[in-house]
Amino acid sequence: MRVSFIARELRTGLRRNFTMTLALVISVAVSLALFGSALLMKSQVERMKGYWYDKVQVSIYLCGENSTALTCTGKVSPRQRTDIKATLDGLRPTVQSVYYESSAQAFARFKVQFKGSPIVSSVSEGALPESYRVKLDDPANFEVISAALAAKPGVESIVDQRKLLQKFFQILKGLQSFALSVAIAMLLVTVLLVMNTVRIAAFARRRETTIMRSVGASNMSIRLPFIVEAIFAATMGAALASGMLLAVKRYVIDQRLAPNISYIPFVTWQEVLAILPWLFGAGVGITVLASSFTLRRYLRG
Repeated sequence: MRVSFIARELRTGLRRNFTMTLALVISVAVSLALFGSALLMKSQVERMKGYWYDKVQVSIYLCGENSTALTCTGKVSPRQRTDIKATLDGLRPTVQSVYYESSAQAFARFKVQFKGSPIVSSVSEGALPESYRVKLDDPANFEVISAALAAKPGVESIVDQRKLLQKFFQILKGLQSFALSVAIAMLLVTVLLVMNTVRIAAFARRRETTIMRSVGASNMSIRLPFIVEAIFAATMGAALASGMLLAVKRYVIDQRLAPNISYIPFVTWQEVLAILPWLFGAGVGITVLASSFTLRRYLRG
């Protein structure tokens, strides 16, 4: 089939169904933008996991004067404190580093974190316990620390910071699933719109297709112009969706969020660019399948 014929049919189809084609482009753009946002959120969550899990620590809080744990008989003694430190040192290389924080240091950090809050005036230095902050070679090895120190005199409690992060990431995962569900729903709407657009185009040109069939044109020759129109609309929609994601990366993430939120590692340009082929692939793939199925039903010969 000559390329000039396909180009002529494409122009004719776009001119006749301009409104439907525009609606299809916008629908594809919105649905693929949501789909890309879900993929972008997935990349963001994975990057945050890798960054924060690498910095996760185990906090070992020592007994204070008012501790009620069974391992506490009063404020931790110097001997108990030394014994706990020796136990941690004996767990290397599982334990990579150990940092001791006194009650005074904990109170100073607390005042910095909650500066300007009325809660600072209601907390005294003695209310914050001494602690050891332990960095593990692998956050999954928390049970090694727990088994060694849970029943040790002088230890009030052991807190795995990873569990706190897991709750946060579960919330993010829920938001990601919601965004993906909305994107899938929009893609289904796009499929229906593609089928309707192709059906209207086929009905409008039924006389031409009848003539082509009568002169011996193959089914592929008859269907190809309609499929090309759908691919064109999908490509335009994918291009718009890609532009939206690139704009979010440049103007929202790089210029707004990253300079003001230094403790979050944001997605890189490489990760954003890796999503774009998925948008074009999903857009073109969906439209080709939907249009082919519709044409098989309405252009039987």
